[in-house]
Amino acid sequence: MKTPAQKALCKQLKVTFNNEKLLIQALTHRSAAAENNERLEYLGDAILSFVIAEALFIRFPHVKEGKLSRLRASLVKGVTLAEIGRELKLGEVLILGPGELKSGGYRRESILADTVEAIIGALFLDSGIAAAKEMIVNLFDERLNSIDVNEIIKDPKTQLQELLQSRKQPLPIYSVNEVRVETSQPLFEASCQVSMLDKVIVARGSSHRKAEQKSAERVLILIEGQL
Repeated sequence: MKTPAQKALCKQLKVTFNNEKLLIQALTHRSAAAENNERLEYLGDAILSFVIAEALFIRFPHVKEGKLSRLRASLVKGVTLAEIGRELKLGEVLILGPGELKSGGYRRESILADTVEAIIGALFLDSGIAAAKEMIVNLFDERLNSIDVNEIIKDPKTQLQELLQSRKQPLPIYSVNEVRVETSQPLFEASCQVSMLDKVIVARGSSHRKAEQKSAERVLILIEGQL
């Protein structure tokens, strides 16, 4: 049985889950339970990338591949997904462990972003690609309509490199490993280390490049929070 907040979320998303357990799992952070949203986030990430790529391909028939890739990256990056998570008030429905709850995990950008992707993955499993696509297009409609194809968009790795160079800091060090998962699709884990932070930042993605970009983006968020 969904809570009132979960019902409100489904109404805002304009979706109905046949299997409500999938929605609950999508909202469950790994700090709260062994059956959490990490695998759904991995699936949702791939579906989101595909749907946004198709939307951009159709909307901008004369834009070259390189710019399409940068436009897609700007739409599916963690900052944008966290904005959507806040718009959906996901902080009110997240299921977090005591530690994450106490430390304010319900407003952490990475958790909000991952949950948006997990919801996409859950809806795909529950109702298929057409339903997931419709929800994604609805969520991103305003952002897709406001795209300026002439704007210069830089990916997170480039932004991080330029930020460090501007502060005369050493360049970031990346390391990527493939993670074993119970699917035929690969999953990669990338670490990013910079001298301005006292910890190594790790992120996962469905490709070597996506994992690195996600780790760079999380480093950017942390550094900019200190400036």
